[in-house]
Parts: sequence; C-alpha cells; structure tokens
Amino acid sequence: MVQTIDAALIKTMIISGAALLEQNKKQINELNVFPVPDGDTGTNMSLTLNSGVTALKSDSYDTVTACADAVASALLRGARGNSGVILSLLFRGIGKSLKGKDVCSAAEFAAALTRGVEVAYKAVMRPTEGTILTVSRLTADAARTYCESGDDFEELFDAMIAAGDKALAGTIDQNPVLKKAGVVDAGGKGFMYILRGMLSALMGKPVEHVASEEDGESEGADFANLSDEEITFAFDTVFIVRKKDPDVDLDPFREYLSSIGDSLVIGEDDEAFKVHVHTNTPGDALNAAQQYGVLELAKIENMVTQRDDLAAGRKAQSTDDLEAVEKELEAMEQSGPVDVPPEKPYGLVAVCAGAGMQAVFKNLGVDAVVTGGQTMNPSTEDILRAVQSVPAQTVFVLPNNKNIIMAAQQCDRLTGKNVVVIPSKTVPQGISALVCYDDTMSAEDLTEAMTDACGTVHTALVTYAARDSEFDGAQIHSGEYLALLENQLLCNTSDLAQLIGGIADAVRDFDPEVLTVFYGEDVTEDAAQAVADKLRSAFPDADTQLISGGQPVYYYMISAE
Repeated sequence: MVQTIDAALIKTMIISGAALLEQNKKQINELNVFPVPDGDTGTNMSLTLNSGVTALKSDSYDTVTACADAVASALLRGARGNSGVILSLLFRGIGKSLKGKDVCSAAEFAAALTRGVEVAYKAVMRPTEGTILTVSRLTADAARTYCESGDDFEELFDAMIAAGDKALAGTIDQNPVLKKAGVVDAGGKGFMYILRGMLSALMGKPVEHVASEEDGESEGADFANLSDEEITFAFDTVFIVRKKDPDVDLDPFREYLSSIGDSLVIGEDDEAFKVHVHTNTPGDALNAAQQYGVLELAKIENMVTQRDDLAAGRKAQSTDDLEAVEKELEAMEQSGPVDVPPEKPYGLVAVCAGAGMQAVFKNLGVDAVVTGGQTMNPSTEDILRAVQSVPAQTVFVLPNNKNIIMAAQQCDRLTGKNVVVIPSKTVPQGISALVCYDDTMSAEDLTEAMTDACGTVHTALVTYAARDSEFDGAQIHSGEYLALLENQLLCNTSDLAQLIGGIADAVRDFDPEVLTVFYGEDVTEDAAQAVADKLRSAFPDADTQLISGGQPVYYYMISAE
C-alpha cells in the first residue's frame, strides 16, 4: 500500500508515464480524424512531456513541490500543438495545487489533478467535449470520489484509469468529427498512456525509456573501461556553431561527420547547432562546420590519454577553461531567451514552412519567421525565442495554423513584451493580415484590423489521402488527391484536373478578385503553372498569381480574396 509519494517517486512516475507515451506515440498519431498526413498529437504530447523529463533528469529535487514546479515550467516552454499546450496546462494546475508540499497524499493528488483540469478548461477559449479535457475531467472526478473512502495510491490510479478508459470510449459519441471517423480522441488516449505509465512506476515496475534515433547520446564516457580496440576514434570533439542561415540543411554535414567518426549527435535550433562526435581528425570536422556558420566554441579531448590517466588513478587532462564556458552557455540556454531592448513600437513574428513562404513573409516586413506548420508544430519556446529577438515592445504573432494558436498565446506570460496573437489559421490568412498592417495605428485598432483581414480570405488546400477512410459519407482511397476548403472536405479524386475544377466551382461563390497559388516542395513549376492557368481560365477577371511556397504536406495552397 502506498499512501504518500515523495519527490523521488513522483519523478519516477512522470518519467515512466513519458516513456509509455513515447512508446505509443505512433499509435496516437494514427488516430487521425481526417485521412491526411497530419496526425501529430502523439508526437506533440511526447515532445512536450519529454521536456519535463529532461528538466527532472538535469537536477535533484527534495520535495514534491520542486518536482512539480520544474515539470510545469519545462512543459510550458516545450508545449507543442493544442494537445501539448493542454497537457502543459494540466501540469501547471497540478504544480499550483502541490505548492509547499514535501510529500503528497492520495487526496492531495486528486485535488491537484482537479486543479489542473480547472486551469486547462479556463485557458481554452471554447472547450470542446469529447477531447482530452473530457477524459481528464472525468478522471479527476473519479479520483476525488475514491478519496472519499480510500487513501491508497495504487487503488486511486486503478479507479482513475477505469474512469478514464470509460470516458475515452465515450469521446467517439461526444464529438461528431470523431464519430464520423470512427476513432476515439487522440489526446485523451495519450493522457491514458501517461496514467498507465505512472501506475507502473507506483507498482515498482517503471516503464523504461527506449532510445530512438532522435535521442542524443551522453557526452560523457567511462574512459577507464575502454581498451585501445574499443576507442576507434580517439578525439572526443564538441563544438557550437552560430548559423549563417536559420534554414541551413545540415544533412550533408551529418553524412560527412559520419564518414570520419562515430557517436555523432547534432542538436540545433534556428540560431545555432551543437555537435558531438568522436573522430581522429577533429580539425577536418571544425573546418567543414565553418561552411554552415561561425564557430563559437570548441572542446577537443584525447580519449586514449584520458583513459590511461584514469586507469592509473590520475586526474584526466581536460579543457577545463572551455568546459566552464560551455557550462555557462548551457545555463544561459536553460534559463531561456532574453528580451532584445525595444527600438520600435511594433514587431511581427510569423510561423510558416517552406523557403518560398518564408521569403513572402520577410518581404512583407516580418521581423522573425518560425519554421513550422502542419505536422511540425513549433513549441511555445520556439515562438518565444522569436518574439524576444524582435526589437519591439509589442509583437504581433501570426501562427497561420489553428493547432499553433494556443502555443503562441502562452508566450505573453513568459516575456516582458506585449504579445498579441492574431488568430490566423492558414498562411493566406496571415498574409492578408500583413497587407493591412499599419504601424501608425494603435495596438488595439491594429489588432482588430488584422483579425478582420483574416476573415476576408478563403483558403483551399490540396494534399493526398494517407489511407483508406470514410468521411462525411465520402469513400476516400489511399493516394487520392484531397481538396479542403476552410479545412472541410470539398472533394477527392485521383484526377488532379478534376479536383482543381471542383475548387474553382466552390470558390466562385466568393466572387474573388485575387487568386494566389502557392505550390509545394513536391510540385514542379510546370505542373503548378498548369494549375494556375486552369484557374485563370475559370476566373478571367481575377488577378491570379503563382508563387513557389516550397511548403511540405500540401501540394497547393490556394487563396481567394
């Protein structure tokens, strides 16, 4: 019987929950409510929770309060997508409820989960039932009911999971979209995996994290246990490079480093990348790195001599001064980005994917572009970093995707700047908002004008079906083209010309004056030109433009204004 949990146990429980979620994220991703390749709920939830795991593993905590605070803070910055933001809100409420507690009883845990649900519901503008909100709420209700007569944590979690599973099964009937697709809510499913992983830890069988190719490797090594044969590459090489181009492709560099060494790990963000590699030619690695940016820090240590020193009981030779600098840089990174002092009243941040799309936003005056969009939602910290790099007191953020809006809205409480999120749900809406941008207006009037502008543009998207499915009574087959208008299924067919014709018929109701066709990374210019020509024929009086967006997922984004 477990009647209280301390810092060590709750830490193990959270790590175990994250591990089980990670193991099942693909299954969660496949709970799409639409047959396009945008299922990323499992990935978003896993990335979000793993940011908390990283925080827990990076330090020691003596109280339940300290653990909860560390996780809540990390999840807030690492939140990705709506599901990730809601998960971070749940943990934020839990953290608030557990303030000042060294250990936690079952009743206190039930109250904390209830507080988390309240925080999540309050933060969501229009809460939708049949989602993770419903599952977590009914789970919290069951937790409180159990604690009216019981105080054992294992029994508490059994009651929570039983109620949560029942609530999850019910989501298919609560949400019309889920019912049409015949699936339960993906976020709710992810929440249940977290609870099951936590229960496993309570029972003394924590779920172990299974390393994937995305996981980094430790930069440390037990040199004393290495033989000459085991040290294939002698020099442990670590360096940081400030990027020349935030969108630089590092794949060729990865291939090169793999050819001259092993134990390769590259971590990157929009501004810099950090490399760890074992190689016999560290100079070659550093020289090659300078093609991609400016070398800021390097640490090179000979693992053979270090092993000999340690084996002989001596202190290993080390680049102590550089290591201290590296730790200072890492501490700065962990503390988060710093506000750039304002030089102007307003600034602009936009989220989009594709070199062409980024160029469009830059040309329209955006100060910073965050790479992201469908299937690749940036985290709150990604957006925050861009916001804080803008030399303005008020920063307008254009998420350009409905699944990024919530993550962007979390930035306001993390910076001294005034962050205004314009609720643009598509890239064309974001562009329309920028067209009416006027920095002589007040922030309130500008917010209203840009928000209103989003409603003047209609967006059609062309993608493909990832699998056979049925939606709104339509039979959809894997590999077919799909046309979405305002995120609703318009038509599906294997004939692209027929599909474009269907879009033209639907757009005609809007009597468009301007049509813009953004073509994606998998589309040739000739093929895109044929689509634009078909639309010009359908709308001879409209101004039809063709732009290389280079976006993933969608072959075409077509805006009608």
